[in-house]
Amino acid sequence: MQNVLNETVILKQTLKDRGICVIIPTYNNAGTIADVVTRALARCDDVIVVCDGCTDGTADILRSLPLRPDIVEIPDNRGKGAALKAGFRHALEKGFSYAITLDGDGQHFPEDIPVLLQANIDNPGALIVGKRKGMENVCRKGGSKFANTFSNFWFTVQTWHHLEDTQSGYRLYPLKKLHFIGCLTHRYEAELELLVFASWNGVKIVSVPVSVIYQPEGERVSHFRPVRDFMRISLLNVILCVLALTYGLPMAIFRHLFILLRSVYALCFFSIGSMFILTPAIFLYLSIGGMSEKKKENLHRIICASFRFVLLRHGIPGIKFTFDNASGEDFSKPSIIICNHQSHLDLVPILALTPKLIILTNDWVWNSPFYGYIIHHADFFPVSRGVESILPELKELVRKGYSIAIFPESTRSADCRIGRFHKGAFYLAEALEMDMVPIVLYGTGKALPKHGRYLRKWPVHMEIGARISPQEQDEMGTGCKERASAARKRYISWYRKISNRMEQNV
Repeated sequence: MQNVLNETVILKQTLKDRGICVIIPTYNNAGTIADVVTRALARCDDVIVVCDGCTDGTADILRSLPLRPDIVEIPDNRGKGAALKAGFRHALEKGFSYAITLDGDGQHFPEDIPVLLQANIDNPGALIVGKRKGMENVCRKGGSKFANTFSNFWFTVQTWHHLEDTQSGYRLYPLKKLHFIGCLTHRYEAELELLVFASWNGVKIVSVPVSVIYQPEGERVSHFRPVRDFMRISLLNVILCVLALTYGLPMAIFRHLFILLRSVYALCFFSIGSMFILTPAIFLYLSIGGMSEKKKENLHRIICASFRFVLLRHGIPGIKFTFDNASGEDFSKPSIIICNHQSHLDLVPILALTPKLIILTNDWVWNSPFYGYIIHHADFFPVSRGVESILPELKELVRKGYSIAIFPESTRSADCRIGRFHKGAFYLAEALEMDMVPIVLYGTGKALPKHGRYLRKWPVHMEIGARISPQEQDEMGTGCKERASAARKRYISWYRKISNRMEQNV
């Protein structure tokens, strides 16, 4: 029982942290609405019920519940589309970023709210559609079955994407991406319209399985009018097919063109800047008069300044960078800097932190044709040499005031989750008797994923934590392996909090 309570508390808090509410549009569902709302409130504290001109006492039933939802009343019945629009606008006014919609007739299970939440965590900013399980075994009216098949077919024609259940009302909407809600029709067909316009505007649409129940014939409260609603859907599809050619297709072409141009610009900016400007300039600087300690310090200043310029002067288009240094860290005292690893882009904000920095790199970075020459002369080291073998050289660099940055995961995370931490960074901190400075990066793996080819528009955020002294490291575990495991657990919780906050605005 205690585990169930804890899971419910975590579920409610996660929904709140991610700015997710539940919207239930209803029209004369007095027999089921209390049960649906009560079960929804058991999983989410923020439930909005839109009474669409109800005449059966639904609003009075809602007001009598021990836990009352937020009630929005529409005086006259205007249809599900109008109810959804009213709910979305009310949710936006309340500051929510996402809304889970489910019907008030008891067909949908509020117990599936965690399924849509997990899909939102895995696909932030996407429109999540609940694919109703077992529909092929359910006894439904022929008109309803045909309408769903008909809708699925035309959705594919109009958007060039396949979706198995376009008629499901169990969805999670990214509210801040629904710029087109003022254009929606008022009734049953609005849900199809929402999907089509979302797809045209570049919103990712994801399908996840959800449960469904259909009451026996005679007990269902259905407002689907086969002839009239089918005619409305047919007319809407004719209009959408025309718009698909005049609006949807041009939007898709321009969107993909912008993605390509953004990626090409970033690649050219980086390759030209590193290979034809920075590397030749540093080669000339280091060649004239030979290497000296002063030149090496200047080399680090040049590297730091270059990456700050890239980060803050739009060298990476589509990336809005934010920074949180609540602990006031200035890196004046050497430390072991640890950071999660998601993308090639991770090096940019890390190298922009301070000139007094050494990075332990993977072999592909060490052998890079773009900046290999630079990092060789900046005393960066490949971890493949072994931490023990480079320890004497690192001790000397620390004595000169340099911090050492290392990615404990060793390799980039393919899905942005925090991977297993290796013990090398913790061994160094122990051997050199140094503080550790934890840093979390969010968004680099979304903007340029490990296996991605194109640069996406995505916010990037860096957060610097408080220093961890050698004494505090001892409290994390008796050995390097235990400390690495304890640090990973902290990072998982830390990264989740940042993700919840950042993904309200993607």
